[in-house]
Amino acid sequence: MTSARPLFPPYPIRGVHVRHQKQNCAPQFAEIAVDFEPAAPGFAFEVDPGLTVAYEPAEDLPRFFAAAAAGIEEQLNLPGHNIVTAARVVLRCARADSFGSHELAFRIAGYLAARRALESARAPRL
Repeated sequence: MTSARPLFPPYPIRGVHVRHQKQNCAPQFAEIAVDFEPAAPGFAFEVDPGLTVAYEPAEDLPRFFAAAAAGIEEQLNLPGHNIVTAARVVLRCARADSFGSHELAFRIAGYLAARRALESARAPRL
């Protein structure tokens, strides 16, 4: 008999901050802070309604945020984690740079945020 896979996150994980920056001929920059909250099975991503980001052109930001959501969801749904995703993820803070910010940078930042949250959930709580 196998045990049921645990739900992720098992408890709220707030303030997961990631800064992804790569300096080379194809620079990358994305900085995000997200909260992971328990929810019904599945994945939901929201942007804090009060979030403001000083970046032009502002019409690129929804694509960046969608890329971060995709990176988070992809990481959470990797088979090796052996979890059932039941998460509501809220983007609380974001920074973008006119020189290195693009969808790939935000996707990687999302991936890294999910990894950090998974590590946090596996660590013993004090």
